[in-house]
Amino acid sequence: MRTSARWIQEWDPEDEAFWERTGKKTANRNLIFSVLSEHIGFSIWSLWSVMVLFMGKDYHVDPAGKFFLVAMPTLVGAFVRIPYTVAVARFGGRNWTIVSAALLLVPTLAAAYVMHPGTSYTTFMLVAALTGLGGGNFASSMTNINAFFPNRRKGWALGLNAGGGNIGVPVIQLVALAVITGAGATHPRLVLGVYIPLIVLATVCAALFMDNLAPMKADTGSLAAIVREKHTWLLSVLYIGTFGSFIGFSFAFGLVLQNQFGRTPLQAAQLTFVGPLLGSLIRPVGGWLADRLGGARITLWNFVAMAAAAGLVTYASSIRSLPVFLTGFIALFVFAGLGNGSTYKMIPGIFEAKAQDRIAAGESPEAAAAWSRKMSGAAVGVIGAVGAVGGLLINLAFRQSFLVAKTGTPAFASFLAGYAVCLTLTWAVYLRRPTTTRNARTPALARV
Repeated sequence: MRTSARWIQEWDPEDEAFWERTGKKTANRNLIFSVLSEHIGFSIWSLWSVMVLFMGKDYHVDPAGKFFLVAMPTLVGAFVRIPYTVAVARFGGRNWTIVSAALLLVPTLAAAYVMHPGTSYTTFMLVAALTGLGGGNFASSMTNINAFFPNRRKGWALGLNAGGGNIGVPVIQLVALAVITGAGATHPRLVLGVYIPLIVLATVCAALFMDNLAPMKADTGSLAAIVREKHTWLLSVLYIGTFGSFIGFSFAFGLVLQNQFGRTPLQAAQLTFVGPLLGSLIRPVGGWLADRLGGARITLWNFVAMAAAAGLVTYASSIRSLPVFLTGFIALFVFAGLGNGSTYKMIPGIFEAKAQDRIAAGESPEAAAAWSRKMSGAAVGVIGAVGAVGGLLINLAFRQSFLVAKTGTPAFASFLAGYAVCLTLTWAVYLRRPTTTRNARTPALARV
């Protein structure tokens, strides 16, 4: 099964005998260290959501500038997800995890160098852009883990992988809270000092314990095909609603608390980690529920709940009630995390359904399974990239809202409208109409 340099030549997780004999152990080991690398990647991606808490008046950056500063990593992170996805097939999952983990040293060391009063805003923007590399780790990690697990366990595996990565957001916020509490809001480099050795650890662990899958060949044709697939863009819209909300709110939460409710950096840091933590922990539950009840069904009701929570937050923002606001905002995080898991489960399920059509048309099961893995792997990267753009839109909406209205209320009202669009789309395409596949009616796609 293996050759040298940790390359696995044969891999068939759908074969239950193979899975129980050797596949499960190998897949789980790769999952563990993929989570570690992705976790650190998410922490570095969200670095500037905590760095802005250290930027007092002597930094001369206004609230609108800070919202734009935390938006920059989401933009870069979205763009690098496509090449990061392709890199897994081109260089191998283990090899690219080593490289992508080591690259996190670049934005971390750069931030340590520039994080002091007197640095120009342009320099801050450029260094913040570098942290977008951490956003790329998600796409490559999810593409890699998607290939290791059988379809029946992808919801759980992808949910656990993503949830473990997502939790990097509240963890770095807790680190920042500890630094602000213990040393004050003038020592941001202490946060960076914690992460530099962790980046090295993730790089070394990937080298020692992960594997490359030789059957995962670089295939730009799959990427070209996936962008012509309508479900890619439909699911991208849904993922903007779930993951875009999660990452956008995670980056902006502290700034909203400071600007809308007058919280100090310490008071904001005491609250910002709660929502991202709960949203990260519940993401595997979304995948688990989707495995059992159907991704589309879970996603639909999840958007109903997100719309209700957005309505509550809009009301709380208009009357400036912090307790009601926190209740609604944390609920948004929880449902965004749940929806992340259920939406991502739909991706391999849709292409597995299409693979069954190919088998019915005369294609061999092996070829159809290989096609499904390639297409779902490419879709994971594209949908993850487009979904990350939602984080940019969230922060730009906040920036404009505070710039014009001096409050976040108009932004929250726009989010409510967006969730209404997403739930309508989920129902209309995946729970009402027949699909484009030959032998699958709508209830079948509701199981993806």
